[in-house]
Amino acid sequence: MVIAGKLFMIEGGGEGRGKGDIALPRIASKLKDYRREDKEQDIRLITEIKDLHLTGDLLSGTFVQDELMSVYHHGELIHVPRTLEAPFFFVEQPDKHRVVLTIMEKKTRANNIANQLSKILFMTTSRIVEARIEPSRFVHFHEDNFEDTKVIFFDDVDIPNVKKLSLYGSALADTSLYAEHLKHGKIWYIVLKSRRYGLVVGLTRNGVVTIFSKATKDDFINYVRDEVISLV
Repeated sequence: MVIAGKLFMIEGGGEGRGKGDIALPRIASKLKDYRREDKEQDIRLITEIKDLHLTGDLLSGTFVQDELMSVYHHGELIHVPRTLEAPFFFVEQPDKHRVVLTIMEKKTRANNIANQLSKILFMTTSRIVEARIEPSRFVHFHEDNFEDTKVIFFDDVDIPNVKKLSLYGSALADTSLYAEHLKHGKIWYIVLKSRRYGLVVGLTRNGVVTIFSKATKDDFINYVRDEVISLV
């Protein structure tokens, strides 16, 4: 089963902002027992935070939200509620005065949840922002894993009428095409096999992580903590 997630950052400091408002105990106290109830089509919809745990530099939990589905039934659309659950975890980096948030969901839903968490914690959507990996760091990460990289996509291509370039194969380290493509674009997406964990993983420059190998939630958390967070 494929496991996907996306990384975000909570930046501390700045005028009127102390480091304390992004400390994990402070975040945990704001998220603890959070519950909101809305009504739509006379149906009660609940949004809540469950399974919150703080251990050292890691705060994990589950974002639970009801939503309405439209189901076709004998000539009419019926609104049916369903509950979606998305695990998330915050990792504190005191030396960088920031916290990295990872939401284990596909990109669009992860973005939506990030905005909701930002409103809960800071009453604005501007404090939780998309994580970015600098192109030069992405190049170094790929070249450190040359033998294990299977797929590379390049964006920001300067060749007229070409938007993206791609390379597929098991020996990309030995191809002159890689060096040539790198002259004309930036690495956007790679698929590689982690030497440490043995997992086949896809990673984009805006922090979307997909594990294609058989893996658990804990495998995902450990991989992101050990190999991805340091890149953003």
